[in-house]
Amino acid sequence: MRLYSQKDVDPKALRGARIAVLGYGSQGRAHALNLRDSGFDVVVGVRKGDSFKKAKKDGLKVMEPAAAVRGAHLVAMLVPDTTQKALYAEVKADLEKGATLLFAHGFNIHFKQIKPRKDLDVVLIAPKGPGDLVRRQYQQGRGVPCLLAVAQDASGRAKAKALAYAHGIGGTRGGVLQTTFAEETETDLFGEQAVLCGGATELVLKGYETLVEAGYQPAVAYYECLHELKLIVDLLHEGGLTKMHRFISETAKYGDLTRGPRVVNKATKREMRKILAEIQNGKFARQWIAENKRGRRKYSKLLKADLAHSIEKVGADLRSRMPWLESGQT
Repeated sequence: MRLYSQKDVDPKALRGARIAVLGYGSQGRAHALNLRDSGFDVVVGVRKGDSFKKAKKDGLKVMEPAAAVRGAHLVAMLVPDTTQKALYAEVKADLEKGATLLFAHGFNIHFKQIKPRKDLDVVLIAPKGPGDLVRRQYQQGRGVPCLLAVAQDASGRAKAKALAYAHGIGGTRGGVLQTTFAEETETDLFGEQAVLCGGATELVLKGYETLVEAGYQPAVAYYECLHELKLIVDLLHEGGLTKMHRFISETAKYGDLTRGPRVVNKATKREMRKILAEIQNGKFARQWIAENKRGRRKYSKLLKADLAHSIEKVGADLRSRMPWLESGQT
């Protein structure tokens, strides 16, 4: 394992460089503001509209994407995965010879949706947290850990430039771990699908349904299966299994150790292996790319059904009585 910190940064790697940040969503805004506050010459590349106005209001230089990349030494591709291929095709001719093309997720490079010009450095800096957290921690003098990878090193200085960029957004404060585009992409997709989003939310829903179907009040089921999850996740985030076991009751610990493996068991792990295989062999990527080309009909139908679940109605009512949740003051 190679973990980089502030002492490993070459201050000359991006000295005097202009950085074009394409996109002004969650990550784009955080990166652009952090880089500016770190003293870099930053320009945001977005089309005219709400994001354009927001970036201008934040005091940043803003241009249309093609204009933004002209003269830029590093271009950060921070628009959604689904729009990156078309945007790269649009700006490719305007990219400076020998520029660095940077991604925050490796999907389009790993699955060959984008095939960069050979003269470009192609790197990855992937913060392990949402953009809002990247910005807040930077402002607090902290930093969200990042993953670093190099897919193409035309200049021989690609890693140094990527590390300097990570430093600019605060990543070296939390540590920058070297990886590959393949490892970042495949583990990120697996984590989202099997644990963080798909796995966790399905576990919550099935637990809620089990209690409600057994005759318990939906509100009580909501508190037990969704609301209190944050308390456990916070303990895990702060100190792993050790801290969680230190702060939960002996009864909870016994139930955890004896019943948990009955819910998430060998059959679950077998399904996880299948999910990972579908990511590794490109099946998931092909399905997602095809779904976008078809107009996301299946995706939209599934999302609508998910948001129509009774846990959302019950939860919205209960959360309305706790307005501090919306502001994150928990």
